Amino acid sequence: MQISGDALHQRVVRQYAEFVNPYLARLMSFAGFGVEVRAEGCHIWDHEGRQYLDFLGGYGVFSLGHRHPKVVEAVKRQMDQMPLSGKTFFCAAAGELAERLADISPGDLRFTFFSNSGTEAVEAALKFAKGATGRPHIVSTEGGYHGKTIGALSVTGREKYRKKFEPLMPGARFVPYGDTAAMELAIDDSVAAVIIETIQGEGGIHIAPSGYLAAIRRRCDAVGALMIVDEVQTGIGRTGLWFGCDHDGIRPDILTMAKALGGGIMPIGATMGTPAVWDAIFSENPLLHTSTFGGNPLACTAGIITLQVIEDEGLVERSRILGERLLAGLEGVKQRHPDLVSGVRGKGLITGIEFTMDDVGELVIAQMVKRGVVAAYTLNNRRVIRLEPALIVTEAMIDQAVDVVTEAVAETGDLIAALL
Repeated sequence: MQISGDALHQRVVRQYAEFVNPYLARLMSFAGFGVEVRAEGCHIWDHEGRQYLDFLGGYGVFSLGHRHPKVVEAVKRQMDQMPLSGKTFFCAAAGELAERLADISPGDLRFTFFSNSGTEAVEAALKFAKGATGRPHIVSTEGGYHGKTIGALSVTGREKYRKKFEPLMPGARFVPYGDTAAMELAIDDSVAAVIIETIQGEGGIHIAPSGYLAAIRRRCDAVGALMIVDEVQTGIGRTGLWFGCDHDGIRPDILTMAKALGGGIMPIGATMGTPAVWDAIFSENPLLHTSTFGGNPLACTAGIITLQVIEDEGLVERSRILGERLLAGLEGVKQRHPDLVSGVRGKGLITGIEFTMDDVGELVIAQMVKRGVVAAYTLNNRRVIRLEPALIVTEAMIDQAVDVVTEAVAETGDLIAALL
């Protein structure tokens, strides 16, 4: 029996309040969010049948948009053969995806450990770095975000998320992002690794300054530390190259990815490493780090087809070109509203708008949703909202989003003026 949209909304809100998270239910209800019921390409539909242009993209998950037909078809085919691995035998899909990742990844990265999410990929990276070096310390950055499991949370650079769960993994050191001198001072011969984002996603779409990543690489080499590059959000074409570190020609020892790798269909995480790292971790015990669901046939099949679609459709270059169009449009918003917008920045199709006051971002997001475009603020910097559309986004959709941002900022300005 089909129920009405209103009845569905009431039921889901009640279920969240009683069985999922009552505080989240209250927050989402206050913000006016509905129930998502369908998605296709760059659009989402809610319980009222209203269409939204998705410019959040699942925080980077939907690089191919929602339900890309080639990924759906491949996963359905695999479902009919063998959805999950028996774990005793070789998995053909895991082998093929690992080889494809080795082909496109920078430097000497060759081997891949598969997991199910970005935070799991980071957990593996931290373990591998400490195990390979025998050292206790990890250097990370203020405002950085690497996940919320214990190890990943320990190197996530915002105390708000760490405090309640302390003591966490010992040995984490934090330095300001982009401060080369502070980073070089923090990296000594007790450091197992530096973990760094090429663009701080949750930190506010902060882009690594020119020469910063190269300086980290040199300092790590000088003291024998490893360099972990976290590409969970920036990898797989998001920035206009396959990986964010490709812009600087950086050769990581370990690289993490997730989100976009599953093509918006399957969750998958991956931790890549050099032969030297793999030898240090797995040579004596090939089962030293494992995952029951990691590297399953469904997820790896999705990953294989995702990489193929990105290549076939030229989406890496498309990300660069359309990212320039989006950034130029948002610069126009800044010029029209300098009292509210303090800056815009981005690379490829990951773009941030920074506001001059703390709560402006939330108000702008509400106005955008009212106009049918979805966005969100960055987790570690509420003054910044992100626009992270699918790589298949069109020029017309870019222009529509810019028009909506323009209107949303203008109306937010009027609301604030009325309160003053």
